[in-house]
Amino acid sequence: MISERSTMRKRIGLSFLLVLSIVISIANGQTPVTQQLLIEVAGSLQMYVDRLPQMPRLTGYSVQNGNAVPATLTIGMYQKTWKFHRDLPNTTVFVYGTSQDSATFPGPTIEAMQGTPLSIKWENHLPQTHILPWDATIPTAIPKNGGVPTVVHLHGSVHPPQSDGSALAWFTANYQETGPKWTTTTYTYPNVQPAGNLWYHDHALGLTRNNLLAGLIGTYIIRNPSLDARLNLPMGQFDQQLVIVDRSFNTDGSLYMNSTGDNPSIHPEWQPEYFGEAIIVNGKAWPYLSVVRRRYRFRILNASNARYFRLSLSNGTPLYVVGHDASYLASPVQTWQVLLGPAEMADVVIDFSMSTTDQAELINDAPYPFPSGTPSSPLNGKIMQFLIKPGVITPYDNSTVPSSEVNYTTAIPSVAVNTRYITLYESLDPISGLSTHLYINGLRFEDPVTETPRAGTTEIWNVINLTGDNHPFHMHLGMMQAVKVQQLVDLNTFTSCMIATNDTLGCNITVHATGPVSSIPMHERTWKNTVKIEPGAMTSIVVKFQIVDTLAGYPFDATPEPGYVYHCHILDHEDNAMIRPMKILP
Repeated sequence: MISERSTMRKRIGLSFLLVLSIVISIANGQTPVTQQLLIEVAGSLQMYVDRLPQMPRLTGYSVQNGNAVPATLTIGMYQKTWKFHRDLPNTTVFVYGTSQDSATFPGPTIEAMQGTPLSIKWENHLPQTHILPWDATIPTAIPKNGGVPTVVHLHGSVHPPQSDGSALAWFTANYQETGPKWTTTTYTYPNVQPAGNLWYHDHALGLTRNNLLAGLIGTYIIRNPSLDARLNLPMGQFDQQLVIVDRSFNTDGSLYMNSTGDNPSIHPEWQPEYFGEAIIVNGKAWPYLSVVRRRYRFRILNASNARYFRLSLSNGTPLYVVGHDASYLASPVQTWQVLLGPAEMADVVIDFSMSTTDQAELINDAPYPFPSGTPSSPLNGKIMQFLIKPGVITPYDNSTVPSSEVNYTTAIPSVAVNTRYITLYESLDPISGLSTHLYINGLRFEDPVTETPRAGTTEIWNVINLTGDNHPFHMHLGMMQAVKVQQLVDLNTFTSCMIATNDTLGCNITVHATGPVSSIPMHERTWKNTVKIEPGAMTSIVVKFQIVDTLAGYPFDATPEPGYVYHCHILDHEDNAMIRPMKILP
């Protein structure tokens, strides 16, 4: 019931916003931007005419006497124009790169070496004003002298708090102004965690949704050559990144972002979710990739603001999932569908020699908002196309889908030293019934820290979702593994009690968390940094505050300011203000 109410509110809210934006545009003498116009712009772009690009690669280490040694990179944030489609005018974006000319959407893929530290100096070369509308009525980094605040978070990385990209450690161009937690121009990433897939993105207070929508995203790989050799997965040109986002465009090719909020008298611009009409992969709208009949490895990232993707191949070819987020699986899992929430990653092998067709589409059937919103459309239901060449390949494909992969420490709830209850709320305007903000445990981001785990320990976090949406729950530093999803019974009674008291035990969670139990998908049973939290349920997560493959402690002090955070990775939720601080104790 809660999902149906939330979805209905959002559909009513969307209709209201479209009418309001039309009225405002007409009053200002502007051509109104309607949902239908955005659909028409996206629909005018012919699918599968642009080849899938691969982003430039930066080596995050040096080599001396055949050994990897620490290195330093300088990466900037630049404004430039980008060609998202053959028939779309150039689009102004914010992007990462070692120079403005080399900057790309998404940014360069950084390849680090496990156990070899990498230092990156992050530079802000952005202009005085943002290219997208933003909202000063939510907690936001607002510099006194103009400029676009930015700060970089390496998502899924184990690193010191000073290098975490705190939302309060923002800085403007040339470090002219800095946030209250800013301390350094250069971040150090130890790369001590297991080999796997990460990504980097902006994390500035109240502007994460705007800055990522503008293009501040990129991928990061931690490699282990001996593990690569043992697993023998596809490599080289047959090992590719797929960074998937959704975007809407105005008729002039510029990025569209709403300029009117769902409750404009409260928040003039903020809306609870952004859903674009065009699907972009590696910076191209609905691209194609020509492949030969052999195995390919695709490291797939959902970098959308709010859209979930439930991915499959149109010709029924299976997907072999070998990893999820920043970790491998114990053994590959064959499946025909993979659901990715925002910020989740799936490491997938596709064997095109098994295809019975000469082409296949990567398709999506996830509703939006997920799980009970609008069904996928002919536009957002398509991702990209594979053109499968006929004939036997030369040279022979000697890569494998290995029978076994990596065995990390097991997620055992009984070893936890502490159990926490984390509750997700959405507050609604009593008159319109539309969203005004989203909180965790009824607290604001700026309220005092309540979660203080000790380094080297294991905890249970029971995350309770009292909203109608699925939420991608992301934790900085800690590694998570969901072990149980249990539906709540008599949900309305429990919700009313929680809204009144915010007392999980006092509201008898042990009585309400007794509904049906959902199993964790086999291809998600590994250590993750983002976990999907189902609506109307309690998801139990084992959290380790240590290195999960060796059980070693952190090789740095995790206790100083500015600490870490945990939050929903629907960026519109995170910005207002489903994010909380976390302080690690020794």
